[in-house]
Amino acid sequence: MQHPAVPELAHNTTRPIHWLATAAALAAVIAGSSFLQPDPANAAQPSSKPSGKTAAAPAPAPDPATVTYPITCGKVKPVVKKKASGDLDGDGRPETVAVVHCAAGSGTPPDGVYVVTRATEGKPRVVATLVDPKDRQNVSDFAVRDGVITATLLGYSSPNVPSCCPDLQDAAKWQWKDGTFARSTPAGAHSV
Repeated sequence: MQHPAVPELAHNTTRPIHWLATAAALAAVIAGSSFLQPDPANAAQPSSKPSGKTAAAPAPAPDPATVTYPITCGKVKPVVKKKASGDLDGDGRPETVAVVHCAAGSGTPPDGVYVVTRATEGKPRVVATLVDPKDRQNVSDFAVRDGVITATLLGYSSPNVPSCCPDLQDAAKWQWKDGTFARSTPAGAHSV
């Protein structure tokens, strides 16, 4: 065993004063940290204006069954065939897109596609017609994703084509732009 060239250093031996100094320093750090707390975590982006209000839970999407649609069905009632919801205009409140047709006992009645919204207060209402039933089209492959409405429209090349068997197919896509729902997919129909 080799002996060290330097005598034993004084700080290698602990004394009660060292333990007391360590405890005092630790207590000071803990006490200081209780006064210096970070702001509470918040997933939302900070707003430019401070608000004293607590954010309310998001409103539910409007119920399309409670709306009066601009469709004439005679003695039968309109039926919501399909529906999908999402925030279409970026205001933080969901809208509902409804595919509606007249309740027919047989045949294939044409569909209408409507955007339904709810005012801050009040009952839901139709704010846009994307497909008018007068255009004699049916809707399939309907979806709302990331503020975009997509659908496949089935139509007829002439009035002689039976309503059971549409012979034209068209992809459609709508998105909220400049205060209106703009159709961004060309309206070029092709045969089925």
